[in-house]
Amino acid sequence: MPCSNTGMTMAPTPSNWLSILALGLIWGGTFMVVSIALEGYGPITVACARTTLGAIALLTARVIMRRPMPARSDIKLWRYIAIIGVLSTAFPFMLLSWGQQYVPSAFAGISMSAVPLMILPLAHYFSDERLSIRKFTGVFFGFIGAVVLIGPGVMQLGQGTEPLAQIACLGAALCYALSSILTRRCPPVDPVTLSALALAMGAIVLVPSMLIFEGVPQWVGARSSLAILFLGFFPTALATLLRVQVIRTAGSVFMTLVNYQVPLWSMIFGAWVLSEDLPLRFFAALALILIGLAVSQLAGITRWFLPRA
Repeated sequence: MPCSNTGMTMAPTPSNWLSILALGLIWGGTFMVVSIALEGYGPITVACARTTLGAIALLTARVIMRRPMPARSDIKLWRYIAIIGVLSTAFPFMLLSWGQQYVPSAFAGISMSAVPLMILPLAHYFSDERLSIRKFTGVFFGFIGAVVLIGPGVMQLGQGTEPLAQIACLGAALCYALSSILTRRCPPVDPVTLSALALAMGAIVLVPSMLIFEGVPQWVGARSSLAILFLGFFPTALATLLRVQVIRTAGSVFMTLVNYQVPLWSMIFGAWVLSEDLPLRFFAALALILIGLAVSQLAGITRWFLPRA
């Protein structure tokens, strides 16, 4: 979940670079692990277990780290937390889990790379970040990439499940983008506390949904069950703590470097571990989306690689 960088940041340290690499691996491998979890559990159960386990882990970490809780009387803040929780966990986790039943994990990973590009036009209207010509050009490349990614599915809506699953993955990306904008507008709150409470809100939505539509989950074997445990504790909980640390020490612009890794790792893991077939359009879509990211974020990212005067 995005959180703002409010303080002065220093040049990235070796540990920052290692954290960025670790986050790329963890988040890039998430889609493969979701596919494994879906071999034994329903999509709502996978989303619910991931959210609930992550909430438990982060709420525990919040107590250990002695992070402050929002005042109960701050209704506006709690309203933001509830909406952010639904848009950043419950909805996208459920959409991705359902969609990945019918599309390759690599497709879901590439879809997520469009999140920063979706944020730009939303931020223009709902935040204080203007959409410049350069950023608009990046968004245009990203939009073309998303169309290429769906490919023939654009013409097959209503004629099968796969096109709807593709739309579900892109819908999850839109949820993340909306939650990012709301997070920027959110009243001041500790980022670890916000992440923990947002997951808790997502669990509040998903637990009854799981019980109604899929029932109480049963142990179905080590492969799928361990995949769910991994989802809850690594990409959902541990990665959140790493992310907060990177943003606080190296800045939110440096954090965007993860966006370039996630789709690449998702394709590598999908092809290598799950033996997924990767159509040529996946590579074309990835190239277009990454070009869009590079164009839209060029000014911020080049300062990490070009010598300073």
